Amino acid sequence: MGGKKTVVVKIGTSSLTERSGRLSTEKLRGLTGQIASLRDEGHQVVLVTSGAIAAGYSLLGYHERPTAVAAKQASAAVGQGLLMEEYSSALSERGYVAAQLLLTRGDFRDRRRYQNAFAALEVLLSRGAVPVINENDTVSIAELKLGDNDMLSAQVAAMLHADLLVILTDMDGLYTANPRTDPEARHIPYVERVTPEIEALAGGAGSSNGTGGMATKVEGAKLAAGAGVAVVICSSAEPDALEKAVEGTARGTYFKPGGGMKTRLQWMAFYAQAAGSVYIDGGAADALCARGKSLLPAGIRACEGDFSAGDVVNVYLSGAGELLGRGIVNYSSQEIREIAGLSSAAAEGQFPGRPPEVIHQDNWARKI
Repeated sequence: MGGKKTVVVKIGTSSLTERSGRLSTEKLRGLTGQIASLRDEGHQVVLVTSGAIAAGYSLLGYHERPTAVAAKQASAAVGQGLLMEEYSSALSERGYVAAQLLLTRGDFRDRRRYQNAFAALEVLLSRGAVPVINENDTVSIAELKLGDNDMLSAQVAAMLHADLLVILTDMDGLYTANPRTDPEARHIPYVERVTPEIEALAGGAGSSNGTGGMATKVEGAKLAAGAGVAVVICSSAEPDALEKAVEGTARGTYFKPGGGMKTRLQWMAFYAQAAGSVYIDGGAADALCARGKSLLPAGIRACEGDFSAGDVVNVYLSGAGELLGRGIVNYSSQEIREIAGLSSAAAEGQFPGRPPEVIHQDNWARKI
């Protein structure tokens, strides 16, 4: 990848801890040095880090990483400041300012908070800082149970329209089976598209010190690639892993980016809460998904929920129940029930002066 890039780097717990589960400042400083080197080359870098629980649990008297949610939250409350202190110190030695952001899934679901986070990140990058992002483990319960920040890093990369997401872990990518237990396992260097077969290969959790496995990494790669971001999953133990990842020479699994998606459509597609559902026939599905057309009343068979014009809804293929994507509707659920199946002229007669489209193509995001 030539030229200056915006790179999101996700460092998992397994890449920051000793075998005991405690934070390794040596590993942290080594990876931070690689981030500083990317900055020296003119790349913009955003770090999404795990490790707050690992940094804090021993100081609360736990002899191993706790499993109870409240104990994890308490450990994260202690560890987050210590983790940030280490990053700030290491980056400062190289002349860079670290900026802490703690996010939750709610920050992505709420449109205003999503826009605020995006604006803050843009300012930090424009001022030369290195944003250091973690999930707000002390207050968010679900995030502690799965993902180990894999989805968060994908969401941040998509939000920023990054050029590359590097997911660092203790494995050098995706295999056809678990290479730790199966000598026949083959390394997969490139994924054109994340299919159900690829997702099945990812399997379950990996390191006992983290909360994610290859499955959540592939899920994150699917989201980021679908939003137009190139992704690589590679090992943090490889020397100069980040430099090689940016150059495309690291040993890992590379995921081909899709066509990209505007920030507004990303929010709608990935994070917004759907207010209801609309069911459409095969002709409308083909027009909407394959031919770049808008959804007209004639193609609608039914709708569920109580929603207003301007809300986000899920769109399904009627009969099959297949989720096709999401869109912003120009009509309420009650109005859609009145015009479902009607020609555009008949719908215009029912609601004079209203848009002819129930969902305009510009407000439509197909399921990735």
